[in-house]
Amino acid sequence: MILTAEHRALYDTVAKFVEKELNPHVPAWEKAEQFPAHEVFKKLGNLGLMGLKYPEEFGGAGLDFSYSMVMAEALGECYCAGVPMAIGVQTDMCTPALARFGSDELRRDYLAPSIAGDLVGCIGVSEPGGGSDVAAVKTRAVREGDDYVINGTKMWITNGMQADWCCLLANTSDGPAHKNKSLIVVPMDAPGISRQKIHKIGMDASDTAQLFFDNVRVPRRNLIGQEGMGFMFQMMQFQEERLWGAASSLRNMDRLIDLTIDYTRQRQAFGKSILDNQVVHFRLAELRTEVEALRALTYSAVEQYVAGKEVLKLASMAKLKCGRLIREVADSCLQYWGGMGFTWDNPISQAFRDGRLVSIGGGADEVMLGIICKLEGTLPKGAH
Repeated sequence: MILTAEHRALYDTVAKFVEKELNPHVPAWEKAEQFPAHEVFKKLGNLGLMGLKYPEEFGGAGLDFSYSMVMAEALGECYCAGVPMAIGVQTDMCTPALARFGSDELRRDYLAPSIAGDLVGCIGVSEPGGGSDVAAVKTRAVREGDDYVINGTKMWITNGMQADWCCLLANTSDGPAHKNKSLIVVPMDAPGISRQKIHKIGMDASDTAQLFFDNVRVPRRNLIGQEGMGFMFQMMQFQEERLWGAASSLRNMDRLIDLTIDYTRQRQAFGKSILDNQVVHFRLAELRTEVEALRALTYSAVEQYVAGKEVLKLASMAKLKCGRLIREVADSCLQYWGGMGFTWDNPISQAFRDGRLVSIGGGADEVMLGIICKLEGTLPKGAH
């Protein structure tokens, strides 16, 4: 992927936004375990950053997917990962299917105000019984007249406490697990919805909720696309989500390495700086090389995706590598900070806590490995 002057201008715009509007508030948001999503999203909407890849007729910029990835990478300048993740849920996780397959009415009522930053969205897939096994979701939406009546529970929902609407995956028939699911836009002020906050070991600035649906009625016109296509739509969305996750980690990892170089250059032990030890500067060089390798993989996948090629394997590889590398970078850098790295407010310990989620959310490492093996033809007979 070749970065143009337009890409670089976008990066600079997002980076300046992060520096001015996000980073000064990160400590307070981390402590509160929530950031003001409506306020932040509106500011991003005013800058035209919430719908880069979406149609201009609904307020988007009409650009290709590569611009979303540049924005994701620029958000890595943020001093925490929770806020960028919450932004990514709005721009690249709960809205893709709506933008691609939703009716004009749905897109006018939910996509356009989400792009403007007037509405906060969330994606309702994972449940208490499992997250990565999408085919196993239990939430049901039963047709009753002109409505769907929804019952079930969704778990680990980013933006869930503040969301105005949810892109909900639910079973709409009793057919095969891959053909009985649909995506439905659910307004979060509908009667019968309750929310419960989930406390986590990281990503604290981003609110996470368990959602309960008790005989919740929504109009059948809130169906995205065709009934029974929800599983397929969600699998398509996962490719963009996983590429977004990889792209958003790149500058974050570079920043951790930069901070560690600066710190170890200043910190003295046994008559010389920590950085002067070969084991330290060699390890940091190795980590930087790994980050650049992931950047090359991610950029290649994005370029092919924009060109209309199938990138399931590359996106899965990028997601797998990203989840493991962020943990490796944070852990290695933390070691060189010594006792300071083990303090709560240290930027490296922040990344150590936040980064652990990447190998779980959006498809666990083991799921990525299964996808790669399947596409490589190396799975045992009968395995899925």
